[in-house]
Amino acid sequence: MENLELYNKVREVPQDAKKTISAGRIKGFTDINPMWRIKCLTEQFGPCGIGWYYKTVEKWTETVGDETCAFVMIELYVLYDGKWSQPISGTGGSRLATKERSGVYVSDECYKMATTDALSVACKNLGIGADVYWKEGKTKYDQTGSASNELSNTDISALRSYMKTNGLDEKNILEAYKLTSISQLTIGNIKAITDPKNLNYFKQNCGA
Repeated sequence: MENLELYNKVREVPQDAKKTISAGRIKGFTDINPMWRIKCLTEQFGPCGIGWYYKTVEKWTETVGDETCAFVMIELYVLYDGKWSQPISGTGGSRLATKERSGVYVSDECYKMATTDALSVACKNLGIGADVYWKEGKTKYDQTGSASNELSNTDISALRSYMKTNGLDEKNILEAYKLTSISQLTIGNIKAITDPKNLNYFKQNCGA
């Protein structure tokens, strides 16, 4: 098979598998539904355990200050052109314990989340979801990892879908921002419009 055949089959992430991260240090970036990756692997290689599988290589924890994180390293294997691949490595992490005002919060799902994260890293090496990560594709991130202020067609479609679902009127939104076209909105505007904390305000002032 041609070298980029698989890559081009799996690079694009459907809109319903993407979600904009609304808080934290990576606010504005895109989160990919992990089940979409499972579906993608299954479509391309077959059911888990038959056409692809992974094994856990190592688990460990690291503590910095009042926070402890769990890490998992996996190796992903896929059956491609009738042959099993070499191990495709991925490492992921998740918070295990965090000191809060009410005491120490301990997550009982941290290793599961770290494994999911590790699998996503391994899948990235196959090109799965590449358009979200690569600037030259359909990503909205610049080379420093910060969100671009320019809207893509995907951003506009997602916003229109959100407005329709939540009863917001596009014309009223544009009037509120004193704009004439939805393409003039910025990523920051979209974050404000789709922030759950602002939904009641926009319904009252920009409802359909």
